[in-house]
Amino acid sequence: MSTTTSAQNPMNPDRTADRSTGPSAGVAGPRHFLSAVPEPDFSSDGGRGRYEEALRRYPGQAIVDLRAMRDNMRRLVSMCTSEGSHAAVMGVVKADAYGHGLIPSALAALAGGATWLGTAQSHEALLLRRAGIGPDRCRILTWVYDGARVPFDELIAADIDVSVGSLPGIDAVAAAARRLGRKARVHVKVDTGFGRNGFTPAGFDEALRRLVPLAREGVIDVVGQWSHLAVADSPDVPEFVASTDRQIASFHDFTRRMSEAGIAPRIRHLANTAATLSRPDIRFELTRPGIGLYGYEPDPAMGRPSTYGLRPAMRLQAQLSTVKDVEAGHGISYGRTYLTPDDTSTAIVPLGYADGINRAASGFDMQGARHVEKPGGPVRVMTAQGLRLLRVSGRVCMDQFILDLHGSASELGVREGDTVELFGPGRGEALGEPTADDWARAADTISYTVFTCLSNRIPRLYEHAPEVLDDGDLALLDPDTIL
Repeated sequence: MSTTTSAQNPMNPDRTADRSTGPSAGVAGPRHFLSAVPEPDFSSDGGRGRYEEALRRYPGQAIVDLRAMRDNMRRLVSMCTSEGSHAAVMGVVKADAYGHGLIPSALAALAGGATWLGTAQSHEALLLRRAGIGPDRCRILTWVYDGARVPFDELIAADIDVSVGSLPGIDAVAAAARRLGRKARVHVKVDTGFGRNGFTPAGFDEALRRLVPLAREGVIDVVGQWSHLAVADSPDVPEFVASTDRQIASFHDFTRRMSEAGIAPRIRHLANTAATLSRPDIRFELTRPGIGLYGYEPDPAMGRPSTYGLRPAMRLQAQLSTVKDVEAGHGISYGRTYLTPDDTSTAIVPLGYADGINRAASGFDMQGARHVEKPGGPVRVMTAQGLRLLRVSGRVCMDQFILDLHGSASELGVREGDTVELFGPGRGEALGEPTADDWARAADTISYTVFTCLSNRIPRLYEHAPEVLDDGDLALLDPDTIL
């Protein structure tokens, strides 16, 4: 198997300047480091200085394009307000906005037309309100909690909508609302076949017996009804399409039962990103796109991001550490699962599984792994001859992984300090620019984990913030993160 791919500029004409745009301030004399990524689009000289400081602080950076995120949301909003649909759109910013940064991502989603924000954990919902995103600007829904300890009183006081999907949850929300003397806004979670949280059809009568008196008393306001889809991201599998149809039918039956009990939901939401893109019939009053906001399709079976007019918002890059020559047969990393097939040079990328680089993206060769060959995660590297796509060689370590350069570093012009790209917003591995989907394939996982597992020790830096956000929103960001 070939483990390198040449990506010359004729194939990638928009990258003709990449070879001279790497970091160069204050290290190793006057040389210009090679870079496999374009220089960030700095909004000011201050942004350039903050970028250089980030490179001095840590040898890896996640560059997040807020303009791409805003435009992704605009695209999703446009879908939900066309073809006879008038659904509002929730920007799902759970898990630190899928690793992109909670507050910046929430603000970009709102700039793109979202009128709701969603977080799984209650503390992130409270962080959004404390940052200054008030109820006059958007509704916020939170849905995962320990019902015995969650601060329902704080959530209700902050005018945050809460999900209820268990009997203890109903009781706890009601108790908090009574203590505050303030009505709680609730969304009733129903289990239509996902098997996670929510009331099952068999247990729903008891839930209604508790919800209806509380609603009549004015302790709770039953705002919504919602559920999760299990396989909406597999439209190519007839069995899964039929399963989604059964979930939809079950959802409608829950609506009927709520309406007959006198607590008809005003807002129903079932569509995740997959259904938002492919099932306009179930957008209802609200949709909840998550991964789509960040520019990815839910599953490669649905196509590529460009299929839906979406653009990935994050680029992960790093600066090379030790570069050295090694002889043929040299063991690379733990377990000697990779032995260099020829005299070569290696380079260390100083990010590892403590940074969120999945250890399952390690690369083995048939010499070292005893007839087991497994391609590692792809990395784009600039050389004196042009761009090359290399792969993780050997096991990913806690703080680093190694690349076999498949050639002499001195001849390739590769040195310590050069910037490499692990994944970016581009056109996929085949054209020399790996994406999070490519890393997901290497680790046998999904793109979601590639983002959400990135450690906070990797700085997040934001492009196009002054273009996307007004002065008030811009003031909510950490100024050291604005490029």
